[in-house]
Amino acid sequence: MAIKTYRPMTPGQRDMTTQDFDGITAKKPHKTLKTIKKGAVGRNNQGRITTRHRGGGVRRFYRNVNFRMPIGIEASVEQIEYDPNRSARIALIKDQDGIYHYILATKGLKVGSKIKSAEEAPITRGNRMPLKSIPTGTTVHSIELQPGRGGQLVRSAGTGAQLIAKEGKIAQLRLPSGEVRIVDIESLASIGPVGNEQHQNITWGKAGRRRRMGIRPTVRGLAMNAVDHPMGGGEGGGKPNRPPVSPWGQQALGFKTRKRKSTNKFILRSRHQGKRK
Repeated sequence: MAIKTYRPMTPGQRDMTTQDFDGITAKKPHKTLKTIKKGAVGRNNQGRITTRHRGGGVRRFYRNVNFRMPIGIEASVEQIEYDPNRSARIALIKDQDGIYHYILATKGLKVGSKIKSAEEAPITRGNRMPLKSIPTGTTVHSIELQPGRGGQLVRSAGTGAQLIAKEGKIAQLRLPSGEVRIVDIESLASIGPVGNEQHQNITWGKAGRRRRMGIRPTVRGLAMNAVDHPMGGGEGGGKPNRPPVSPWGQQALGFKTRKRKSTNKFILRSRHQGKRK
């Protein structure tokens, strides 16, 4: 994939770049693998805002990507498609029983490529197998945290984790963030990095593109009134006499909010300064 630049015919197109869609072979999703996506716009089941700056955006269908590809599947790639719900491309595959599935498109995957999910499969891009069968040093993606739960780690465009060690019933993975984590050696993973690696280099160019993605404006606390934010108010927007905080008073810089302490034992090296958190 390459980055496409615009000839700036309008001010909004100045310095704007977008993705090159030459590798996409289908314009519409498979009918049986799409569902209507209703936007939650940052609200929970009670209607309260739990994620700020979300709302609006264009209507889109959700593509039912199969992250729980079982052992014993042999398939061929039918199409490479764009998915508006994720940064990675998706591939439509057809297995030996004639059933269609969506999977994440591995870098280098093309129409006609063969994919196999087995205990012992060739170490080629797109194949899926347990970590115990993958050689040390291999780059993998869509990794299960627990066997049978489906791929949860390393699913964004251009990312890949490295299998650095295997010992007993555990495997050590170096994630894209730099974190070294322990995973069950029976967990499945796909060979190779995720495709669409140039996604991170896109320049959005104007606010309208982000609004169509469902991202609403973010206003600084200093620019608000005192009634709306702890850092608001004052004459001339002076510097507040307190550390940066959220609208509800929680510290916003350097304050640890991680509460999943039960998973600390699975993290050998944190992504924060190489220390365990």
